[in-house]
Amino acid sequence: MNTRGWCAVALLLGLSGSVFAADTVVLIVPNPLGVWLMMFGIAFIVAEAVLPNYGVVGLGGILMFVIGAVILSNADVPTPLIIGLGLISALLLVALLIHALKTRPRHIVSGDAGLLGSVTQVTALQDHNTHKGWVHLQGERWQVHCKAPLHPGQRVRVVARKGTLLEVAAADAAPQGE
Repeated sequence: MNTRGWCAVALLLGLSGSVFAADTVVLIVPNPLGVWLMMFGIAFIVAEAVLPNYGVVGLGGILMFVIGAVILSNADVPTPLIIGLGLISALLLVALLIHALKTRPRHIVSGDAGLLGSVTQVTALQDHNTHKGWVHLQGERWQVHCKAPLHPGQRVRVVARKGTLLEVAAADAAPQGE
């Protein structure tokens, strides 16, 4: 944790300690534990927006906030306010989760997994050998081999990779394994 994080933790602990120690605050707030839980709950909800996780810290913050509010409910805090703040926090957490899931990558676009199944056109044959040729795929020129004869302009599908050589089949043929 960086220096700012430790300072924030120390500040929160100092504030919570002053809530327990100050007699005047205790007279105003019947149960300082509820205030302490609500402060940490809000801090966790704020931390959810900064940390790279999927809702665990925010869920804990919401639970701490609601438990702290329930503890303070004996202090005439309106119940609709507690429920409303809990629901708003939960909705914000759900919005953060939806945004985080939308930013996740959907499919592999590079490497062997990105090559297999790709369809491209044969650009040239190699030394007039109808079973070997060249294709342009993912910004690179690849040497290909096919069991069936190839011709320039033919669409082929990548079925395997052996080093710098791609094994291909005609694009209208079913992929292997189906």
